[in-house]
Amino acid sequence: MNKLTPIAIAATITAALALTGCSTGSDTASSSASSSSGSSNSTEPTKEVDKPADLTGTWKQTNSAAADSYQEAEITGNVITINWVTDNGDTKSIYWVGSFAAPTDASTPYKWTSTRDVAATESAMLASSDATKEFTFQDDSISYSASALGTTTTIKLKKQ
Repeated sequence: MNKLTPIAIAATITAALALTGCSTGSDTASSSASSSSGSSNSTEPTKEVDKPADLTGTWKQTNSAAADSYQEAEITGNVITINWVTDNGDTKSIYWVGSFAAPTDASTPYKWTSTRDVAATESAMLASSDATKEFTFQDDSISYSASALGTTTTIKLKKQ
């Protein structure tokens, strides 16, 4: 039994030295990393910059009076296209085709003025004849005014 005790002690010391050596090396590495990064920056953590909202995709009206009739918008690149949708999606009629300017920062509300694409809308009977249209993005919703038959309403869209 006396022979096992010195072997056990030697193994324990060797393991302790090995572990101490590993932790000392990584502490030294993290200390030098901290001191090199700390020399160029203050001790405050860096703040992650909020990204602008990505408005590309399909948007559906949330405040329609009828479940099978609503407006739907699609934003691709620098164009926004809005259709009147009826018959549960079987019929679509152009309401607006115009310019779209994506947000450049995360602040809301984000507002942009869209200029109508006359060539894409001039023969569409249900299309708006306005030269420009104001859009607002806030609280994950896009809103704008739409007029038809002398009635103006605020349309609210949510991303699908």
